[in-house]
Amino acid sequence: MNRRTFLRRAAAASVGGLLCACSPTILESAPTEMSQAPAAEARAATPEPKAVILAQGLAFPEGPAFDPQGRLWCTELGAGNLVLWQAGKLTRFATGGAPNGLAFDRQGRAWVPDSGQKAIRRFDPQTEGWETILEEVGGEALIGPNDLSFDARGNLLFTCPNFGSEEALGYVVCLKPDGSAFKVAEGYYRPNGLDIVDGGKALVVADTFQHTLFKGAWDDAACAWTAVEAWAQVGGSEGPDGMAFGADGLLYQAIYGDGIIRVINAHGETTRRIELPGKNPTNAAIDPSGELGLVVTEAEKGLLLSIPQVKPGEAIFDGGEAWK
Repeated sequence: MNRRTFLRRAAAASVGGLLCACSPTILESAPTEMSQAPAAEARAATPEPKAVILAQGLAFPEGPAFDPQGRLWCTELGAGNLVLWQAGKLTRFATGGAPNGLAFDRQGRAWVPDSGQKAIRRFDPQTEGWETILEEVGGEALIGPNDLSFDARGNLLFTCPNFGSEEALGYVVCLKPDGSAFKVAEGYYRPNGLDIVDGGKALVVADTFQHTLFKGAWDDAACAWTAVEAWAQVGGSEGPDGMAFGADGLLYQAIYGDGIIRVINAHGETTRRIELPGKNPTNAAIDPSGELGLVVTEAEKGLLLSIPQVKPGEAIFDGGEAWK
């Protein structure tokens, strides 16, 4: 079942799934590709990344993220759970919906775009309580929030892709700390993953349907995305999904359907491909401690993966103290 079919069914039916922790399993990745064939000595000097399985059997895992305490979380779209991974053990918190992406504010609360409930929701791990933050924009119900990211001023940006048809009805919303919300971009097909990059000066949005990453200047004071261009053509049998931007200036882009992470430089060029043990990576995050490296959720086999060799650091935008 591809992503589009799954998301069509997710709101109408509960999809069961086995969630289990496991001892980390190291998998040798297949050889990666460079945009240009590297010299043999350069290849030998750069060890190929190895994927470590942190958990398996998850029902369509999504949205990996680290909280302020450094703990790793993800969502389980198929089973409707928010999942905490800690020391090889998993704890699930039911959402009552179909959670996609995930981000934490500095207060340690989880922000979840729920495509089933068509809302932005917030979870407090201390009270284990949920609250609905936003259900509409411009007087219209959200069509299905998918992924989200904070900027340095505390604005929450999230995508609403149109998985129901092949019309350009998708859009990007800015939710400000004062509670106001409005579209900052529309006329896209399936805007999916997104991230604030370049020290907060730019925003990248992946349109899965167009197999393209769009990039433009981001003004967090005016909440304006300008000078937007088709920055990187990334292809894929399905296309680009979630992403993570590192302090090394590289973007780590999950390509759903192809089983790879594309490593993209400032010019929109793929400098490396990291092969994964499943074909449907959904999203990625970077461990601020450096221990787990790049963490990837993979939906074909229900995996939570760590690539510890990837240690680019992290550029954090968590909204500061703006949200009360």
